[in-house]
Amino acid sequence: MVTFEGMRRQNERERPAARGLRQFGPWLRRRLPTGLYARSLLIIIIPMVLLQSVVAFVFMERHWQTVTHRLSTAVVRDIAGIIDVMESYPQGANYDAITRIARDRLDLNVSVDPPAELPPPRPKPFFSILDQALSEEIAKQIDLPFWIDTVGNSNLVEIRIQLPSKRILRVFAKRSQAYASNTHIFLMWMVGTSLVLLGIAILFLRGQIRPILALARAAESFGKGQPTPEDFRPRGADEIRRAGMAFIKMRERIEKSIDQRTAMLSGVSHDLRTVLTRFRLQLAMSGDSPEIEQLTHDVDEMQSMLEGYLSFARNAAEEDVGSLDLARLLNKIECDAKVHDKILSTSLEGSPTIMVRPKSFTRLVTNLSSNAMRYADMVEIRAQHDERALTIVIDDDGPGIPPDAREDVFKPFYRLDQARNLDQSGTGLGLSIARDIARGHGGDVSLSDSPHGGLRATIRVPA
Repeated sequence: MVTFEGMRRQNERERPAARGLRQFGPWLRRRLPTGLYARSLLIIIIPMVLLQSVVAFVFMERHWQTVTHRLSTAVVRDIAGIIDVMESYPQGANYDAITRIARDRLDLNVSVDPPAELPPPRPKPFFSILDQALSEEIAKQIDLPFWIDTVGNSNLVEIRIQLPSKRILRVFAKRSQAYASNTHIFLMWMVGTSLVLLGIAILFLRGQIRPILALARAAESFGKGQPTPEDFRPRGADEIRRAGMAFIKMRERIEKSIDQRTAMLSGVSHDLRTVLTRFRLQLAMSGDSPEIEQLTHDVDEMQSMLEGYLSFARNAAEEDVGSLDLARLLNKIECDAKVHDKILSTSLEGSPTIMVRPKSFTRLVTNLSSNAMRYADMVEIRAQHDERALTIVIDDDGPGIPPDAREDVFKPFYRLDQARNLDQSGTGLGLSIARDIARGHGGDVSLSDSPHGGLRATIRVPA
């Protein structure tokens, strides 16, 4: 009967193993390659290496050892026959005839030395099937004190056997007589065939991975607002072709939707501007009074809101991608700061040139910098451009924005009741347009606390 205490102890014993497996998974994922090409190669290479390892192990254990044992048995059997002849005719044994017969018929170089002691055993190699096989067969068939050297001359094996008469029978045999020396041919064929198969697999994989990489580059370019590469077309396997066609159709639908929205807004803008112009003319003909001035101010504000909304909705969709000099942009912002008598410090790390929509990106940076200078006395702008991304950090010492309102200020027409109003004289679309431009370049704008006590605005777009 299993008690609750027994089950608890069993679970406690299993916990370290389960914890180890849970930790091994993330450890292995961190060390595996992340690219599809490298992972596909691993899927091919790992089974091939495992298969070859199993085949090589079975070959070494079965075929190599069996052949080596049989060859060693044959050599020791010849040596045992020579010893039997010498021991059967001890008085009239003709050692020269025995040496000649061993050399001519058995391919063994044999000599009989005067009585002596055998040398001390030599250190055995770490991995030597020949040493083990010869030792076992000599002990089994001859059963006399012996000494072998399989490490010295690579082409010969030396065997010394102390005869009952204390004489030393010295035998030199070719290593190929007692050892399966053609094993390397099998290994070379196995490795060579694997390399050929691996080369063929790499060629096929490159052909299948290249369309996926082209699709990824096209999607990345479209996400950054850049034109799709001219040489892009669906290629590869059927599934990759369908994904490419789906991307092209999605891009066409999005571009068509943007064009329709822009055309609609242009029509709305024309109609509303006509109405607002008629209002302005009627107010101008109505004379001067406080009520007329207030109505004129309302019409001007409506005009400003209309222009801001159109700019926000269009998001500079018609502008092409080009190069922008960040150094010149920062110099322009410094000139504006001097005009408004503000303290501004700028710094730039990396290349000053970046591929963006120049007018839109300039508006993005100037919107945030002008907002900072409007509500702060000291502003710091730091730009860092590397191979991966462009990061622009704008710090000020102004009143800042409460943390719970930092996402709301990016909503269109949102206004802060307290603290700083980022678009007091505008339409409430400044930050909305800024974030929309950044995301149109594949990046984003975020707000946080500044070390100077005010607000930090961070622009990050991929390079």
